[in-house]
Amino acid sequence: MEWVSEKETVSAIKSFNRVFIHGGVATPQALVKAMTERAAELRNVEIVHLHTEGDAPYVKPQYANSFHTNALFVGANVRAAVASGEADYIPVFLSEVPGLFRKKILPLDIALIQVSPPDRHGYCSLGVSVDIASAAVHTAVTVIAQVNPNMPRTHGDGLIHIGQIRYAVESNDPIPEMPQHELTETELTIGKYCAELIDDGATLQTGIGAIPDAVLASLTNHKNLGIHTEMFSDGIISLIERGVINGSRKRVHPGKIISGFVMGTRQLYDFIDDNPLVSLLDIEYVNDTAVIRRNPKVTAINSAIEVDFTGQVCADSIGTKLYSGVGGQMDFIRGASLSDGGKPIIALPSTTQKGDSRIVPFLKEGAGVVTTRAHMHYVVTEYGIAYLYGKNLRQRARALINIAHPNHRETLEKRAYERFKVLPD
Repeated sequence: MEWVSEKETVSAIKSFNRVFIHGGVATPQALVKAMTERAAELRNVEIVHLHTEGDAPYVKPQYANSFHTNALFVGANVRAAVASGEADYIPVFLSEVPGLFRKKILPLDIALIQVSPPDRHGYCSLGVSVDIASAAVHTAVTVIAQVNPNMPRTHGDGLIHIGQIRYAVESNDPIPEMPQHELTETELTIGKYCAELIDDGATLQTGIGAIPDAVLASLTNHKNLGIHTEMFSDGIISLIERGVINGSRKRVHPGKIISGFVMGTRQLYDFIDDNPLVSLLDIEYVNDTAVIRRNPKVTAINSAIEVDFTGQVCADSIGTKLYSGVGGQMDFIRGASLSDGGKPIIALPSTTQKGDSRIVPFLKEGAGVVTTRAHMHYVVTEYGIAYLYGKNLRQRARALINIAHPNHRETLEKRAYERFKVLPD
């Protein structure tokens, strides 16, 4: 590993290279900035990454000849560029992204990463984001690192020896934080309904955001819960301290919290730092349905943009406008459904911020089906729980209308009758 300046670190990037950028709150902003400042020297550099926090200056129109982004998940900082055609999106299950690198479908020339300082044995840690970064650092021709003492050292698959790093630059940037916000009555109600479906001894997959936080806040009286999830946030800490989460009933990594990445506050980053309770692993393994299903009572809680009468779930786009990505929803929906006593759940508010119904007769034109109607089991809104598995299309429409917002039920009932001859209750 050679210590150099920020400008020198990215000198290895050449025109027509494919460059991976470490994702989530691990995004190495100093390296991103230095790379973008070389735009005049570069042509047709392909950028690949999941959601990244902070600026993504390489998607600006003035750099179109220098950089082109192929996003594996559409975050807020590249959403406009994808919508305008200045960047692209690759739909793929999160569990299969590492395979794109390892099988040379997307061979990597450069990996830009952010790591902890090396320990006395020469090993740095990928810290808060191991997920697809582990595969990236082990397959890229050249690894360039932003070394930051604020990055926690995590146990699992995130260790990288200094011998694998070609260039490194020191940094003291704070790791971005994602503070929790005060939960609304709607979110708390959804959380309580989801909690009713969670059995003692269940293994949980939750994410970040209001509804996962609301679910976790409703679990204080549960017992012997475990965590096997693609990501988690601060909400699990209090449940661990209470003994609610102890992993004692898990069959895979009993007693351990298994994840691919984390996003939260500094409290969370300090909690995972050198904590053997937490293992951050390669997402190809974490999100493998064959691994997920081996744990008992896997309860997967995911969100959606809209759900149609038949149970089709759109979670990545608003009509034709890409909003996020396929991610790991299907990995865990399927894994949970195959688990002994497992429960796959889609949880969402009944309406959008504009008041439109999220329970719809048809998905919007161009909307992506992330979870198919055949995979659906539970849908939860603030108005209750709809169980769809084993139900025909008419029964599904009726069940979903019953948990739609009351202001929309009459219209939905009319549409259900037009389509399926479903009569009101």
